[in-house]
Amino acid sequence: MKALLVAMNAKYIHSNLGIYSIRAYGVAHGIPASDLEIAEYTINQRSEDVLADIYRRQPEWIGFSCYIWNIREITELAVELHKVLPDTPIWFGGPEVTFHANQLVKQHSWLSGIMIGEGEATFLELYHAYDSGSSLERVAGLVYRETQDRVIQTMERPKLPMDDLVFPYADMEGLAHRIIYYETSRGCPFGCSYCLSSVDRQVRLRSMELVEKELQFFLDQRVPQVKFVDRTFNCNRQHTMAIWKYIYEHDNGVTNFHFEISADLLNDEEIEYVKQFRPGLVQFEIGVQSTNPNTMQAIHRVCDLDRLRNRVERIRAGRNIHQHLDLIAGLPYEDYDSFRQSYNDVHRMKPDQLQLGFLKMLKGSPIEGQHDALGIVCQEHPPYEVLFTPWLPYDDVLRLKQVEDMTERYYNSLQFEASRPYLESLFETPFDFYQSLGEYYQEQGYAGLHQSRLQNYEILLEFLSERTDGDSHILRQLLLYDLYARENLKSRPEFVEHASGADWQERRRKFYQNPLWMMQYLPEYQGYDWKQMLRMTHLEPFDFDILQYVSGKKLIQKNCVLLFDYRQRNPLSHQARIVDVTERV
Repeated sequence: MKALLVAMNAKYIHSNLGIYSIRAYGVAHGIPASDLEIAEYTINQRSEDVLADIYRRQPEWIGFSCYIWNIREITELAVELHKVLPDTPIWFGGPEVTFHANQLVKQHSWLSGIMIGEGEATFLELYHAYDSGSSLERVAGLVYRETQDRVIQTMERPKLPMDDLVFPYADMEGLAHRIIYYETSRGCPFGCSYCLSSVDRQVRLRSMELVEKELQFFLDQRVPQVKFVDRTFNCNRQHTMAIWKYIYEHDNGVTNFHFEISADLLNDEEIEYVKQFRPGLVQFEIGVQSTNPNTMQAIHRVCDLDRLRNRVERIRAGRNIHQHLDLIAGLPYEDYDSFRQSYNDVHRMKPDQLQLGFLKMLKGSPIEGQHDALGIVCQEHPPYEVLFTPWLPYDDVLRLKQVEDMTERYYNSLQFEASRPYLESLFETPFDFYQSLGEYYQEQGYAGLHQSRLQNYEILLEFLSERTDGDSHILRQLLLYDLYARENLKSRPEFVEHASGADWQERRRKFYQNPLWMMQYLPEYQGYDWKQMLRMTHLEPFDFDILQYVSGKKLIQKNCVLLFDYRQRNPLSHQARIVDVTERV
């Protein structure tokens, strides 16, 4: 009996761990591999194309993996699928449908049923029930339609021990150049009210004997990135250190491992250990959410903010781990000024990326049952995002959306390492800069439109001249640095001054023609002549000591010449290696 497991991912680069895990478990327990097919699409594909592809596969029943970001597209697709495949059962599963399964099955006549919670064992039994024609009533973990008017919910399914799960990746076919998701634990010991993980407070761990074999598979396959979906990965120190020691001792120089951690739980041993890692071996995602103590108490979030700040700073000092810190707007007791404070508090921690998100009223989360009492109003349909709260009116939500857009564009893009701090320094706080810039985008008609990279730089110059008393010459120099740090431009942008004429050209030629300098600064370019090296790298004079400035020191006026080497890039920021060669030119 041919079953099709369908995922609709947010982007092509993503993959769906759930359907791979379900398929692997089913095959390991006797289902013929040819009878379990996987189909992954994205929510940006034309629904007509997805419909046609599924129809051509002619599955005998279909299971959809449902999340907040794809439920609308899946529901619309399923309606049409039922028309062209009227005799094919359609099943849903996943966090978006688990907590209101009865309502959904009653609402949609074309929906055969929903698998509740973890799906591996449930799917296996459901498959065998269909294959044998037996009753579904004995299959735990289901809500299904027995007749048009009768919906049945079966008994709750016990959770599987983690070692009973089957490694989902027999090979990497079809997964090249995609993020690979992996889990070594399920559950979370904390009870944050906005998070679905708080529903399962019992943490189950996979044994290190299995984890080591699976990590080695990723390393042998030279997978670019493995993203652990473990919630609060570092809640068990022994488990955490065992994994970190394994990936450090078996580092292949390529694979990056992503962990979602609580930084305040890190101890001295863990911090000192990760300082040894190759730059780019791991990256940390750290949820802060708010620095307002009343808010933290209201959402039942346990976090020592002073300790978190200390841990983030100590990790940053190693300059080898990318840190991504999160905030959530729209939480209880957080008004506009309070969020401004939270934003500036996190900004002072100098994360590599600062994610500004908005509260989503996830189905089944504790806060969902409290939102009426709290007066929090969210969208009726996915993603159920906050519209306003008693503390944060809709006008302020819209203002924060502007801050979010500017933060993504100018902070998280990592393309404005030198120019961004200068512009931030012209305002009382960094938050005020992003707010003012967001308002400028709105007033000028730039908001909601795609801008090229150069246009983003040009808009900063416009903004500087119209909204600040900043020095345009300084900003042009800093923007030029940022541009060449990212790419070897074929032509110089019109808004920057050109390096001085014949004298500069001669100095540059002599630098590249000196074999000693080339051996010292560009040893990896051996075999190329000086003209080739000149084209493959870039040399630029500046009026300020920008390298010292981006390291956190004061910007001072000083003639400098910088060499940009694009073969050697910073694994955290992807910027070119930049060397001060002033004394050689």
